This record gives sequence, structure tokens and C-alpha cells, in this order.
Amino acid sequence: METLALILAGGRGSRLDILSEKRVKPAVPFAGKYRIIDFTLSNCSNSGIYHIGILTQYHPLSLNEHIGVGKAWDLDRRDTKLSLLQPDRKWYKGTADSVKQNLDYIKRSGAQYVIVLSGAHIYKMDYRKMIKQHKEKNADLTIAVQKVAWEDTHRFGILNTDDDMKIHEFQEKPKKAKSNLASMGIYVFNTDTLIDALNSVEADDLDFGKHVIPHLIGGNVYAYIFEGYWKDVGTYDAYLDANLELTSTVDKIPLDMYDRNWRIYTRSEEMPSVKIGSKATLKQVLVSNGSIVAGEVTRSVLSPGVIVHPHAKVINSVVMNDCIIEEGAIVEDAILDKDVRIGKNAVVGKGERSTPNKERPDLLFSGLNVLGKGSYVAEGVTIERNCRIFPGVRIEKTPVKSGATLYPSEK
Repeated sequence: METLALILAGGRGSRLDILSEKRVKPAVPFAGKYRIIDFTLSNCSNSGIYHIGILTQYHPLSLNEHIGVGKAWDLDRRDTKLSLLQPDRKWYKGTADSVKQNLDYIKRSGAQYVIVLSGAHIYKMDYRKMIKQHKEKNADLTIAVQKVAWEDTHRFGILNTDDDMKIHEFQEKPKKAKSNLASMGIYVFNTDTLIDALNSVEADDLDFGKHVIPHLIGGNVYAYIFEGYWKDVGTYDAYLDANLELTSTVDKIPLDMYDRNWRIYTRSEEMPSVKIGSKATLKQVLVSNGSIVAGEVTRSVLSPGVIVHPHAKVINSVVMNDCIIEEGAIVEDAILDKDVRIGKNAVVGKGERSTPNKERPDLLFSGLNVLGKGSYVAEGVTIERNCRIFPGVRIEKTPVKSGATLYPSEK
């Protein structure tokens, strides 16, 4: 085997808050019928990398059920090997620690190269091109980078290179960056280099950005520039925006998921065709299999099995699997997790946007509401802005004021 892929899929994704309450971030639905991890898995399959270890940890059930034996990504063949790797003796404490705990698996693979990937980013990338450069440079480590806006450099690990793209300095989230080449968290290692580095660096929270990369700088470490679409949907607003971008007109879609030469694969449930009612109105909408739309939907994403009843409106929202929007209800600027029901003439998203969420103003401040899995909004109830509704909450009283957070124990 030449290349082994390790996909880091164990992080909760705490900034996704309610959406990652019972599932790991890579298992969060995206773009209607997909999960976030589908993009990384599809990249591997399309790049001809069929030996993959997925490092799971936090609430792995949903992710494990989705991946199964990897059939959707053509990973169940005789010449492929897909392994789900969970902590053995202790909880993973850092990105590199999760890999270190699986060194026996890496050694047994016999791979010459190891490509380390995140399962929580949205992008399409041919890893073969990066591996090709790695070989040509005779590198020990190659790091995928992307140019970011200078005002955003403080959010990333920043790499400084010479004219040959050899990295001579690494700045972890610098206040004043010397470059705008940001690490994408995609690494190609010579296997021996990876094993030696993990055994040489001591840290309780062993991390690639904090510990392993700085340890290797000065050796044959190179940057690989990636110029395509790449996004970390790690906050509510980033998640909503990335979904809604996909509803743009064909010539403006930032991520082409309709390219037959680079398909995005997923494990799909068998459901009937989409049904659009005679009085329905749809503008800039992704509608997934099994959905029925009889109302008005504008610039939104509907996952499989969603029902929008007559005279209901869905605007600038992501609505996940099997949600029901009843007659006359309005959902605007919202993320609805699976199995949410909005009662007749209820309103989700009303009034001024200026009051942030009282408990988590860092997460909800732009006017967006988030309703957890299985929550219920009764007939005529009004939810204002920046509200967090946890899974299973039944809202019978109106109104829910801006900035509120409701837990299942509340009635």
C-alpha cells in the first residue's frame, strides 16, 4: 500500500452547540442529503485512496451508522480497507494524540505515506496532486495551505515559505502574521517521519499545529497551495451561509456538486421522488428526496422527508430530515434539526435581530434561531431571534423572547 488516509472525526465541534449535542461534527447533515464527512470520504475515493482509518470518539453512533462498511464510497471492495478507530485506553486529547494512539494500526498498514485529514471541512480536492508534489520535493511533510484574507490570519496556523515553498516558520494564530498562507489541516507525511515525530514530542494534549509541525520545521517541510473552495462550517452562521451559498444560480455556485467527474457520495435512504404542489412557490432551493412542498420556500435547503404545508413559508433556512412545517407557519433565518414540527400559524424568526443569545452571545447574535432535534412549536407560537431550543423541547406558550435558551425540563 502506498498511501493510508487517516480522517480525524472525533471532535464534538462545540461551536455547533445544539447540532452536535448528540452527534459528532462530521456527522452533521449538510446540503440536504449529505453529511459533512461525505466530502472528505468522497475526496479519498475519487483520489484512488481506498485504505482509510476514521478516528472517532465523541458520540460515534450516528457517524458509524452512516459510514457502515463504506459501500456508498466504494470502500467495501476486496482491495480496500475501511477501519473505524476509537480510543483504546484513554480519551484522545489532541489531533496528534489520536494518531499516536493508533501507531500500531499505521505500522501494520505498511503504507509509505500517511495523509491526515479532517472530517469536518467542506471541499473537493484531488489528493493525488498533493502527494505528487510531496514526492517531487522529496519532502518529509507537506502541508496543504490556502491564501486567506489578511484580516482573518489570526484564526489560522500561518506558514512562511521561501520561493520553493519550503516552510521555514510556523505561526499559530498570530496577532500579526508575516504571511497569509493558512494551514488547512491536511498533511502528507512519510510514514517514518510521522512515527518518529509522534514518539519524539512529549505533550499531554499532543497536537499537530501546536507541537508536531513546529518540531519538524527546519527539515524538508513544504507547503502545497490549494486554490479551490474550502470551508470550515464550525459555527452556526458559517454552517447556514455555506448551505445557502449552494442555492445560488448555476454560474455563481462556489462548490460544484454537479460535476460528474468528481461526485460527492453519501449513504442515502430510499425515499420517493420530490413532490411539488400546484400552488407551491420555490426560489433558490435545494430540495431532497422524499420531500413534499405545497407552500413557499425561498433560498433554503430541505433535507429528505421534509413537508411544507400550504400557505407555509420557509425563508433563508436549513430544514433537516423529516421536519414538518404546518399550514400558515413561517420559518425565517433558522436551522431546524431533524424531526422538528412547527405548528399552524407559528412564527420562527420575528422582530429585531439586535438582542444576542443571553447564554451564548458568541454563538447566536445575527438573528438566527436554532431548534434541536425533535422539538415542537405549538400552533400560533412566536419565537423571536437568536434563540437556542434544545432537542425535545415542546413550546406551548408564546412568545419566546429574543435571546432565550430553552431546555427540555422547561415547559
